[in-house]
Amino acid sequence: MGSRLFVLADADSFYASCERVFHPQLMHRPIVVLSNNDGCVVSRSREAKQLGISNGLPWFKIRSQAEHDGVIARSSNYELYASLSARMMRLMASIMPDQEIYSIDECFLRGFQDPKRTRIACRFMRDTVLRGIGIPLTIATAPTRTLAKIVSHYTKHQGGGIGDWDLLKHQDPDVLDRIDVSEVWGVGRRLTRRLQGMSITTAGDLSRADPALIRHHFSVLLQRTVLELRGVPAIELDDFDAISGFRKQQIMCSRMFGHPITGLPDLSAAVSTYAQQAATRLRRQGSLTGMLTVFIATSPYSQGYQARSGSVILPDPADDPLTIARAAVSTLPHMIDPHARYVRAGVMLANLTSAASFQTFDGMDAKRDNGLGMVLDQANRKFGLQSVGIGWAGIKGKGRSKQETGAKWNMKRQRLSNRGTTRWDELCVVKAR
Repeated sequence: MGSRLFVLADADSFYASCERVFHPQLMHRPIVVLSNNDGCVVSRSREAKQLGISNGLPWFKIRSQAEHDGVIARSSNYELYASLSARMMRLMASIMPDQEIYSIDECFLRGFQDPKRTRIACRFMRDTVLRGIGIPLTIATAPTRTLAKIVSHYTKHQGGGIGDWDLLKHQDPDVLDRIDVSEVWGVGRRLTRRLQGMSITTAGDLSRADPALIRHHFSVLLQRTVLELRGVPAIELDDFDAISGFRKQQIMCSRMFGHPITGLPDLSAAVSTYAQQAATRLRRQGSLTGMLTVFIATSPYSQGYQARSGSVILPDPADDPLTIARAAVSTLPHMIDPHARYVRAGVMLANLTSAASFQTFDGMDAKRDNGLGMVLDQANRKFGLQSVGIGWAGIKGKGRSKQETGAKWNMKRQRLSNRGTTRWDELCVVKAR
């Protein structure tokens, strides 16, 4: 009997795999999923990767060749991906204990005390998710989260499946010395340059570094990474659930516009909409915000690039959508250029506190939304996400956009597949012969 292993379950090409769940005719065909406004490639199926398509490539640059090669492009179907992710996470949590959701497509779990039982459970979980949800998984087991990340990376490059650190180490004792330090979980580009200046160029070099020296020159987090590479569990994930959307520090809603917009009226409508979406997430997790920041930007590729921001500190923490929207819009007159063509805007809520426990200095409960937010939330739950909102007159969407704004600045998704798990009118139709 050994210590409980960390299990990392990571969906393979998650966005692209989701597109296949209700469209089996796409199986074994190259698929790419595009970013906001159908801009760049953000997810690729294995077949698309074999064609040499990389993440980040602008679609307009590769469209002609890609379509000639039979590549299927899809707009980002965030509603579908979030729904399938939630189902996938719930199913995995029912099979293995102590789930920690790390992102929309991956989570850590803890194995059982018996390593053999853990391996059996991993195989069962992978088969169950594939049969029940339709999403293929790569599963890695290791004594630490950092080593599990390394095993997952190797396993994916070998075609996916289930990987184990002990087996990998047995097959390649020098495996850490073959991994560039930049590929270690938590080591970014800036840290890589500094580590290289200390002759630490591989994961093996980092594992052999003096932990106290690393902490002195860098941080306690990187010191913990050294220990993790040695097989000593030292890193804990934040108390953060990517599926429920819970955030401890800040909530942000940011979008690229479908078309550049000018002038205060259109920009105010967009910022108000994003503020309300952020406020919805705020209420959903039972929090209040004490400060918000609004930022707007023109295209970085245009002459006279502008990126401006403004902040408002609220008199009392609030979750009222009207209060938050008004505060967000109030920042715009002070920073808008009436002649600029803006392509992005966003709202960030910060100084978050618990609505259940917060009290003002005089002992009174924090001022809440007087029921408006609750009414909006109930209406949107009944009639669909973003069915109603403050100040939506004249910009309400129609057709497939009826639960969004129909304004010209709304995000373009011209290649959007059906949202069959969240929209009644887009349910899949099955015909028996």
